[in-house]
Amino acid sequence: MYRLRQVAHIVVFLVIITISFNTTYNPFSMESIPSFMQTTKTTDPLYEEIEKQAKAYKEEAVDSYIDDVWKKTPGRNGLEVNIVKSYERMKKKGKYDETLLVYNQIAPKVSLEDLPPSPIYRGNPEKNMVSLLINVSWGTEYVPELLAILKEKKVRANFFIEGKWAKENVELVKMIKSQNHLIGNHAYNHPDMARLSNPEMVEQISQTNDILKAITGNTPTWFAPPSGSYNQHVVDAAHSLKMETILWTVDTIDWKKPTVSVMINRVSSKLHPGATILMHPTASTAAGLSDLIDSVKEKGYKIGTMEQLVSPER
Repeated sequence: MYRLRQVAHIVVFLVIITISFNTTYNPFSMESIPSFMQTTKTTDPLYEEIEKQAKAYKEEAVDSYIDDVWKKTPGRNGLEVNIVKSYERMKKKGKYDETLLVYNQIAPKVSLEDLPPSPIYRGNPEKNMVSLLINVSWGTEYVPELLAILKEKKVRANFFIEGKWAKENVELVKMIKSQNHLIGNHAYNHPDMARLSNPEMVEQISQTNDILKAITGNTPTWFAPPSGSYNQHVVDAAHSLKMETILWTVDTIDWKKPTVSVMINRVSSKLHPGATILMHPTASTAAGLSDLIDSVKEKGYKIGTMEQLVSPER
């Protein structure tokens, strides 16, 4: 009898040690109970109904890929129902309710980082989000107004800033940073990047990175070639500096001084999931940005930064 008690004490001691070193273990969680002990849950008609319905909601992840036209294209997470958590939510209600389903997102097997150097024009074509690309090398007087509108509308944009302009407008760069917008690189003095030698390409990008890091404390990881002029050498130069090259799918053509209605109609007619909308600090954009944002949101799109747009997150 004494020996049996000794064995029992040892077993209890080992269990306590196991639990102590497993900080994520919860002995009272449904997920921690072995399947052979979960008889109540698995035989509950509600649990079985969730299992049955879960198959209809499953969506496979989409890998990142390089499109013939739109080049490097982000993937999209898959979805699957978390049956245990969905059951735990529904059992309180006592019946099946699809609004209480809990989902897990499943990451793609191929990410953007796995692809060879190539420009990014858009987000995933199934993602109901767009991104505003504001290229800044002139139009200084309109930058504060654009920032005020974005703040009022609670929208984060991407400001691709020329190095020379940044040196001359340090306080404005700091203002952009303080409002949590994404700051990207727009080369040093707005050259035709495709006509430069490889060392000149790297110098244009790295010099601007140094300036922007000195002002903001962060090194940009996104590069927008001036006027959209690029070739594979430009993309490779940016890639060598651990940067993605960004282009656009929708152009406001705000430098032609369109009326607000013309600019918004142009954008609306070309808007699509994953769109990148090019603009500059111009009088037309300052006058029409608020209405443009409203128009985009009315069509059911969220507006996010490039980081958010290319993320596989749903």
